[in-house]
Amino acid sequence: MSRFAQVWRTSTVRLTATFIAIFVLFAILLMGFIGWQSSVQIQRQQADDIDREVRLFQRIEATQGIRALAFALNRLSNQPGPGVYFLGDASGQYLLGNMTQVPPDVLIDPGVYSFDYDRPDPLGPEAGPPGGPAAGPPDPPKRGGVALVRSVELNNGMRLVVGRDVVERRGYSAIILQSFLVGVVGIIVFSIFAGGLTARRVLKRIDTIRDTSTKIMSGNLSERVPITKRNDEFDGLARNLNAMLDRIEQLLKGLKEVTDNVAHDLKTPLTRLRNQAEGALRDTAGPETKEKALETVIAESDKLIETFNALLMIARVEAGAPSGALSEIDVSAIVADMAELYTPVAEDEGIVIETRVADGVMLKANRELIGQAMVNLLENAMKYAKPEDGSAGRITVDLKRQGGQVDIIVADNGPGIPEADRLRVLERFVRLEKSRSEPGSGLGLALVNAVARLHGGTFRIEDNGPGVRAVLELPEA
Repeated sequence: MSRFAQVWRTSTVRLTATFIAIFVLFAILLMGFIGWQSSVQIQRQQADDIDREVRLFQRIEATQGIRALAFALNRLSNQPGPGVYFLGDASGQYLLGNMTQVPPDVLIDPGVYSFDYDRPDPLGPEAGPPGGPAAGPPDPPKRGGVALVRSVELNNGMRLVVGRDVVERRGYSAIILQSFLVGVVGIIVFSIFAGGLTARRVLKRIDTIRDTSTKIMSGNLSERVPITKRNDEFDGLARNLNAMLDRIEQLLKGLKEVTDNVAHDLKTPLTRLRNQAEGALRDTAGPETKEKALETVIAESDKLIETFNALLMIARVEAGAPSGALSEIDVSAIVADMAELYTPVAEDEGIVIETRVADGVMLKANRELIGQAMVNLLENAMKYAKPEDGSAGRITVDLKRQGGQVDIIVADNGPGIPEADRLRVLERFVRLEKSRSEPGSGLGLALVNAVARLHGGTFRIEDNGPGVRAVLELPEA
């Protein structure tokens, strides 16, 4: 397939060609209408001038007599211009005027006529008489013309013919037609040139996007669509595509990290499960040893199930399909109930839970997920609400409205999280060195972060000085 055929098959070129054809057709119709209207207007103006002069001559003849008519007609005949005049007697013989011969039917039957004639040309070369210089004075030069006239019979029976030479009008029409053709050709050439430049520019931008997508499909996920300084619709499309590619790259990176973390974090409990089962199958193992091994297997299996359940919930939340539609819920009741539920457990571990919950806070949210997020925040705070100076642990639970947002805040007075790690702990399976000795899978804060994104909010870790201040911010509307 030729390059032209490939280019013509593109929607951009065909759309550009369609607009060019519409523009050229409209320009031709517009210019044709202007030319035709101009010619009609000139013709109408000439007809009006003829009728006005005929009425003027008739009025002069009726009020002032034939001598005044002859004087006025002779004066107009000697003036340069397109005016054509003839005055004859009752038999049609020429008396005066700048047109000496008139077709007989024009004189016999009054009306409007158009015919060819010869009229004097004061600017043309002089011609001698037919018999030579001795035959008399030379004839005045003449030129051909086309007359549009109106003939009338005067009250005394004389014949009056008044008209206009339409050669100039036809010449003007020819000029309009010539300009029309030149304009049409110019419009076509300019439209093709402009359309070609436009199509080339559009195709170049599209080819850039296509080349980038080809590189991405080949495995280079770091490629991005170039963005120019024009800030046009292609740049808007490029920004959206790049944002989508960033999100895809982030998801793939997260998937790889999850896979690596799952393999790493499940290896140890699975190894313990195998060792316990292998020890129970030995011949020297007694009933108590086997029973203890089975209890260990069940405990490790429960931990694995909890890990997989957490992963499934995070995946479900990030997919935007929670187990239950969003509905109007009383967040104040959920936060207060969860804090009250964990208060006895915290007291057993020497931790005090304080609550400052605003009443009547309603949100359109998923009750199960908001409750699970509170559980994860409280359990995480109870693990680390152990000050390094040995003082009593303290957890503060706040719920408040602020600037069109609803803030759920769970703070503790533990050792805290370094600023460099506050974003990293929101990822899956991330556990800092200080938390390695504590039970858990590193999925709690990742689930809270996913719940915040699902509801259009944010989740961040702040310094509580000392301790951690976990802020779940959700839009009120």
